[in-house]
Amino acid sequence: MTSTRVIGPFTVPALGLGCMPLSGMPPSKQWILNERDTAIGVVHAALDAGVRLLDTADIYAPTWNSVGHNEILVSEAVRSWSGSAAQKAEVVIATKGGITRAPLEGDWFGIAGRDAQEHYLYRAVEASAAKMQVSTIKLWQHHRLNHFMPFEEQFENVMKLKAHGIVENIGVSNYTAEQLRRAIKIGGTPAQGGLVSIQNEWSPRSRAWADVRDICVEYGIAFLPWSPLGGIDIKDSLENGAYDAFAEVAKTHNVSKFAIAIAWHLATSPVAIPIPGATRKESILDSLTGLDVKLSAAEVELLNSSLPPNPPLADELVPQAPFRD
Repeated sequence: MTSTRVIGPFTVPALGLGCMPLSGMPPSKQWILNERDTAIGVVHAALDAGVRLLDTADIYAPTWNSVGHNEILVSEAVRSWSGSAAQKAEVVIATKGGITRAPLEGDWFGIAGRDAQEHYLYRAVEASAAKMQVSTIKLWQHHRLNHFMPFEEQFENVMKLKAHGIVENIGVSNYTAEQLRRAIKIGGTPAQGGLVSIQNEWSPRSRAWADVRDICVEYGIAFLPWSPLGGIDIKDSLENGAYDAFAEVAKTHNVSKFAIAIAWHLATSPVAIPIPGATRKESILDSLTGLDVKLSAAEVELLNSSLPPNPPLADELVPQAPFRD
């Protein structure tokens, strides 16, 4: 695996592991809650194959009152991995916070709200560090904005986490282009010790954030597309949709269409680091084969011309925090 990308001070292979499904999310993945060794084995297989970015969050948990489940699982997997101390030091566990959970009937994610108050964020990072058994978090990302709190106040509170001493690097998730530019103005670029990453949805199915990706290229901010293969249990995902062009190109390279999707991510953005989820070793190992696929300009054009129209944004992403001016 030779393809690498940069996240702030870290140089990592150009593909990470999205760990949310290992905590039984969404409901179709709940079977893995009874197979903890299998979940740990997926992380081990990814690390053995060279993956060094593991994406988690405090709310990735099977129930509203088991917050931290995924953080505990992922950090345990790294500690129990057979890699050397030097190899373990290369691993970046990126976690997130800012969403609260409560026992909401019929809501598998159990989202009750968002909290970006300074005291809440301090408690959140302290709890995450304790669950992961680390003194500092290498990369902490603001998971969701509060819809009612001024944007600038929220991001100022996020940046205070570095001064708090537990968070080494700051990232964000689901920010618009204007929000991202304002965050850079407040906190600085990666070279200035500011914002180093952003997680927004991006896949062959959904590509609503082209302007955000452009800003990331401009400032050297890592773009970590979540659901890079189109999502889990989504009708029109790469797994469940047609995507004939991806299948056609896959035959040419003797790989899966999922590997071609990973290659497409890397070919279309120099700062993208896809983080596909997996509950089977075979899935993440298959995605990794995409790092060795070099798409021609004609193949990229074919894939781009075949992409479906963007679906509407999820309802929870539509309301936006107010700006101060």
